Amino acid sequence: MKPYIILNAAMTLDGKIATKTGSSEISGKEDLIRVHKLRKKMDAIMVGINTILADDPRLTVHKIKAEPQDNPVRIVVDSSARTPLYFRILNDDAPTIIATTENADPEKVRELEKKATVLKCGEGRVNLKLLMKELSSNGIKSLMLEGGSTLNYSMLENNLVDEIRVCVAPMIAGGSNAKTLVDGDGIDQMSDAFKLKFKKSYCLGEDLILEYKVI
Repeated sequence: MKPYIILNAAMTLDGKIATKTGSSEISGKEDLIRVHKLRKKMDAIMVGINTILADDPRLTVHKIKAEPQDNPVRIVVDSSARTPLYFRILNDDAPTIIATTENADPEKVRELEKKATVLKCGEGRVNLKLLMKELSSNGIKSLMLEGGSTLNYSMLENNLVDEIRVCVAPMIAGGSNAKTLVDGDGIDQMSDAFKLKFKKSYCLGEDLILEYKVI
């Protein structure tokens, strides 16, 4: 068992989700509202530790009218328990789960347990399939993946993504070191690419929204 997982992201026309310096202001106002409406519908929202360290996000519903109970559970995939204790992800706005491993520093884990629920899933790296099983057993039926490019690839590689929704902004960033929607190891043969089925597309302000089912 696992939650229903929607990978949601904003990218430039050339597939970048951030510049080489980490700048990621891509979505227009209308798309930000769309994202927060989606957050409000989901049981949980998940990111990787690199996103946390780069952006210090709140991961709450705050671009639209919402009550505290509308905030999804926040999940951080953090194999080495590196989440800083003073970051906003550990505030009282919503519950937080830190997914880490048996190899994480015990002292760091104890400190995180004072502010969040810590799940140990795997040894060297977080076992994503095991994590999804744990989340499902804890009542999380829907999850919004706002991962960085590495986590996005790992989730697809493990056949855990059900749907992809992408905002394509009318801009081009370039840069061989700029992060794309999905990085990771990548596939060798195009015939092995992750297959998608088109659902719908529509314009939102100046942006284009694309929705696909993952086959």
